[in-house]
Amino acid sequence: MRSTLFILALIALGVALQKEIIELPRHWAPWAPLHVDDPITPITQLKLSRLSDDRTGCLAALDTVPASELRYTPLADYAPTASCPLSNIVRMQSSGVAFNQSFVASCPMALAWVMYERHALQPAAEQLMGSRVSQVNHVGSFACRNVYGRETGRRSEHATAEALDVTGFQFENGERITVLNNWDDEGATGEFLRAARDGACDTFGNILGPDYNAAHADHFHMGMRGFRLCR
Repeated sequence: MRSTLFILALIALGVALQKEIIELPRHWAPWAPLHVDDPITPITQLKLSRLSDDRTGCLAALDTVPASELRYTPLADYAPTASCPLSNIVRMQSSGVAFNQSFVASCPMALAWVMYERHALQPAAEQLMGSRVSQVNHVGSFACRNVYGRETGRRSEHATAEALDVTGFQFENGERITVLNNWDDEGATGEFLRAARDGACDTFGNILGPDYNAAHADHFHMGMRGFRLCR
């Protein structure tokens, strides 16, 4: 009897929510469109994952960024190689930061980056470095390969342009730091790099860096698969 009442209560709650009798803020409502400046919640990654097959919805979310603060180009689906077709992709030219080179990204990954930058990266830079990030340096997003370049095994997130490998940051005050040279620093630079890694866990599915293994000693791998794997 209790279980039946509990199920009926859940159904009633679901009906109430759908009829908006109970109003949730947009950033807590799974069915509401994603806006980049909405507060990050546990629902955010759910919304990002649902946009993997929703090109229109993903581009609409990207377009909630003021036009002067984001430069990207939607790309048609194509296959750089026969075994690595790409879909729902964009080319990122700049956001609130410059990049050492533009890169192709799945639309949800581009969206995850923009939200990370606005909600975590720049606040950490201002607080710990006393200066905003002006440029992010990376070594690419797309590579048609398996994990670690092995001949067999599962495909890397890079094979679908769902990950970016970030190697370092430049700041408006002229300072430059890299994951390879500054990860073990004491003080602000080391603290900033850890904050940069940890802050990405709220929008990306996995963040792998020097604490994960030697293969990531010189970069942060920021990927969309998984949920809050942060090492």
